[in-house]
Amino acid sequence: MIELIPAIDIIGGKCVRLTKGDYGSKKVYDLNPLDFAKQIEEMGYRRLHMVDLDGARSNHVVNGEVLSEVVANTNLQIDFGGGIKSDVDLETVFESGAAFATIGSVAVKDPELMDSWIKRYGAHRLILGADVKDGYVCINGWKEKSRLQLLTFLHSYYDKGIRQVLCTDISKDGMLQGTAVELYKEIMQALPDLYLIASGGVSCEEDIALLDRAGIPAVVFGKAIYEGKIDLRKLKEIK
Repeated sequence: MIELIPAIDIIGGKCVRLTKGDYGSKKVYDLNPLDFAKQIEEMGYRRLHMVDLDGARSNHVVNGEVLSEVVANTNLQIDFGGGIKSDVDLETVFESGAAFATIGSVAVKDPELMDSWIKRYGAHRLILGADVKDGYVCINGWKEKSRLQLLTFLHSYYDKGIRQVLCTDISKDGMLQGTAVELYKEIMQALPDLYLIASGGVSCEEDIALLDRAGIPAVVFGKAIYEGKIDLRKLKEIK
């Protein structure tokens, strides 16, 4: 069965969502990250995806205190991403209590640094962030398209021991119009042992069911929760 991972995107310590990664489309929700984390834990969820959007824009971790607060007050397993660009950033994330760190831009632009993190922390604690548009990996808060094709990128880090990948189809993100199921199927066919976490476009329970039927191991979703498209309690009961 597919693992359900609710998501919190953070700007200024508050829950927000963007559309297609555009900061100009920011929508702030009247929802405290810690309150949300406590709610999902009470419903039986065990994992939370946190994205530091301030960090992604500033090129260093900004919302480490929010992470620390959630870790200190829940037993959730947190994977944290956004703005992790240096040894200090990654140390901050792990010292703040994250179980996993999601790394995207560094994995593309500085593979030697990424390799050093794999060696230091272990590949099992690092999630490869693969944000994709038109088949190519995008970096720096999705503002820059690299020359790396998605599957080439995934294979290179799979060979280094990375097994968790968070893949977001940017064209789907925040649109509430369904997920990139065919893309995820293609990835799983190429790397069947990958723990692929689908991200972007989840609008309803059926979108999650489609991913489940396609054999996708996990899914991250946020905006559909905040917009009332998905009832987390009901979804957990169905699962």
